[in-house]
Amino acid sequence: MTDNAANGLMPFLAMDILKRSKEMETQGRSICHLELGEPGQPPAPRVIEAVARALPEPQGYTNAKGLTELREGLSRYYATQHAVEVDPDLILATMGSSAGFILAFHAAFRPGARIAVTRPGYPAYVNTLLGLGFGLVEVPVGAADGWRLTGADIAAAHAKKPFDGLLFASPANPTGTAMDRAGLADIISTCARLNIRLISDEIYHGLDYRGPSVSALELTRDAIVINSFSKYYCMTGWRIGWMVVPEDLVRRAEILQQNLFISAPTLSQIGATVALGEREYAEEQKAGYAVNRKILAEGLRDIGFDLPFAGEGAFYAYAGISRFANDCLQFCETMLEQAGVAATPGLDFDRKDGAGFVRFSYAGTRASVEEALERMQKFVRAGG
Repeated sequence: MTDNAANGLMPFLAMDILKRSKEMETQGRSICHLELGEPGQPPAPRVIEAVARALPEPQGYTNAKGLTELREGLSRYYATQHAVEVDPDLILATMGSSAGFILAFHAAFRPGARIAVTRPGYPAYVNTLLGLGFGLVEVPVGAADGWRLTGADIAAAHAKKPFDGLLFASPANPTGTAMDRAGLADIISTCARLNIRLISDEIYHGLDYRGPSVSALELTRDAIVINSFSKYYCMTGWRIGWMVVPEDLVRRAEILQQNLFISAPTLSQIGATVALGEREYAEEQKAGYAVNRKILAEGLRDIGFDLPFAGEGAFYAYAGISRFANDCLQFCETMLEQAGVAATPGLDFDRKDGAGFVRFSYAGTRASVEEALERMQKFVRAGG
């Protein structure tokens, strides 16, 4: 057993699939990329223009919390989108949401504290917690309930193995489940009753197909909220996100930022400040995802994938493969080699029960989704 395996660390299989697909492309193969949650379009043109104008100037460090203009813009964002007042001093610009998670864990908890996550869930949650030496509790959610976490689920898991924090995403990766106000209130009140610190992962906010996303800040000021420009604003490689921290943790988070990361990338902060005003462009991209969502869900069901729940948000379909295989990794590797379709094995998101699932991303172009469906239809007809 390797040291990594002994410590519970596992590869990010989506990245392994991406690596192999890129190798195949260098060999002249055509690949339909449905493996990564990465928008198929660049940021809004004005974002590019603003960064181009800034490029000739020296780009030094910013304040550890981030550019004042960016944090004030984010404060206005919460006032406009969520009708809540957020002091810019409680906002930190981060190197993507990934750095936000690290800052949140170290700011809110002491070494060895146990933090709960849903299963299935984003694999980096588990690997980051284990890699940093925190304890882990997984709270299972099921397809029968639309992969929806409830206060009762939290209380039952806490009774079996108490935990200090809960990291929860809505809309969620890989299922696309999005909580309404009542559901989120149930989670928040349960956490408050059990003295659990909530970390609300809101990086897919804006990508909710039922209506406006509900922020934890609308219901509590005790939660740590983490968001990113990667998804809604099409800025994955820019590595820029933000976090809103309760007043009792903000100085500690700032000190950690100073020492761990110094500050978020300056050019990315400049671009992000402009991106906040480009929601019309972002909404155009979202409209494309909504079309892709419908096409992919219908196509997967026609092919024979098990998809009773298409998800209300994000840009993923978490589909069962029981009619074709019981080993999702082998299924994805074979589908990539034979059909040229890249998708993510369910084991990335659920180490216990994920072998029967595959996650497909519809964040790319409509053409890539339609081509992938045609290729998968031929692949399963040929026996996979």
